[in-house]
Amino acid sequence: MEEITDGVNDININNSNNDLQKKNRIQVSNTKKPLFFYVNLAKRYMQQHNEVELSALGMAIATVVSVAEILKNNGLAVEKRIVTSTVEIKDDSRGRPVQKAKIEIVLGKSAKFDELMAASQEERENEGKVGQSGNVEEQS
Repeated sequence: MEEITDGVNDININNSNNDLQKKNRIQVSNTKKPLFFYVNLAKRYMQQHNEVELSALGMAIATVVSVAEILKNNGLAVEKRIVTSTVEIKDDSRGRPVQKAKIEIVLGKSAKFDELMAASQEERENEGKVGQSGNVEEQS
């Protein structure tokens, strides 16, 4: 999964539209990835860029809102900006443009982000040690 993220970060598009060049934007799809893929990716983007922009169209909006709420409720993120709009998408099956709802949510690191991420990492490392030995030693 890190290779995918690194590949996405290394993409360079020469275009005057700054939105295409944002390295901290996650465009959420409704069906392609599980919810916690986006939660974990957003955490990584916040570590690298201090903020993340979650973007979605249509039915994927519910997924973006869920990701944002999970990050906020776990104390990892603070809401910076929410923008809603309507965009015109060409629908080949209907032969005419279709209006789609769009949302963009920008989240920033919370004051406790680094502390919480370090605690989470430490917890995972301790679980790995328990899994390797098969049992936990009792301390007297």
